[in-house]
Amino acid sequence: MSKTINRIVDFIHQKGMSVRQFDISIGAANGYTLRMEKNNASVGSDVIERIVKKYPKLNLIWLITGKGKMFIEEYPVSSSIQKIDVEAFINEKLNEKWSAEKKELLDEIIKEIMEQRKK
Repeated sequence: MSKTINRIVDFIHQKGMSVRQFDISIGAANGYTLRMEKNNASVGSDVIERIVKKYPKLNLIWLITGKGKMFIEEYPVSSSIQKIDVEAFINEKLNEKWSAEKKELLDEIIKEIMEQRKK
């Protein structure tokens, strides 16, 4: 069974970076990852925390347990499309509300006119 350190090394290779670059990127001491791998040592939670902060698309479950995929699957959605969708939804809801308020106001006006005619 592979350990977290082995999965970290797999991740580094997948990213196409050197172990030194990786150590620097997470603020670890020079040679940290290679020493951990050589000694088949356990990785501390502080290091894991720095890794997932630096590489948020790395699947934490995979990193710790080896289960699942290396990267978190995302469904890319253009922010401009999201903004348009949200604006359209808001406008639709506002129009519905305003239409209901306009109908109520119109009903009140008609009622007042009818009452005025009765007098």
